[in-house]
Amino acid sequence: MRVVIAEDSAILREGLAQLLTIRGHEVAATVVDAPALLAAVTTERPDVAIVDIRLPPTHTDEGLRAAIRLRREAPGVGVLIFSQYVETSFAAELLAGGSDGVGYLLKERVVHLDEFVDALTRVAAGGTALDPEVVTQLFGASRRRDQLDALTPREREVLGLMAQGRTNTAIAAALSVTERAVEKHVANIFMKFALPPSEADHRRVLAVLRYLRS
Repeated sequence: MRVVIAEDSAILREGLAQLLTIRGHEVAATVVDAPALLAAVTTERPDVAIVDIRLPPTHTDEGLRAAIRLRREAPGVGVLIFSQYVETSFAAELLAGGSDGVGYLLKERVVHLDEFVDALTRVAAGGTALDPEVVTQLFGASRRRDQLDALTPREREVLGLMAQGRTNTAIAAALSVTERAVEKHVANIFMKFALPPSEADHRRVLAVLRYLRS
């Protein structure tokens, strides 16, 4: 395989390069930021790129955004996200065009080097390699979005005001409806979010948390 590595940790970047070289693969370039990654893929035309999510300068989502762009502009190049984090919204976008030639592994869960190289080889060949934890979180995010989509526009308004800490009385005043109508909307939200009455959990807080995560 011809491989490009985008990783800002020098130890991990050089360690991966040595690991792959020892095993007979060609590391065409090692880079530390997204612009350099895009340039290296354009120049070197590797079989696969290993990309960390959080690259300079902001260390937030530059790597994942670059990976999504690679999927669009260099569809023949496999992309393996190798990170400590699961970014569900961008990961879903990364997989939106299909899972061929895509991988997403969590650094802390890679125990055996052979498994990592096997996953990389699979992605380079057009296959898929997804950590089970990534799949679990993507499924959870999708379920939360489906639940939010099930709300009516008025229920979304009520939930948005709940997220601001408003009481039912304050919500009723803000929407110019009766407090009883707000109580009905809140009950519907609890039902659609599958939040039954519980002495241990505060349903209002749980509903708001799901809204914020979605």
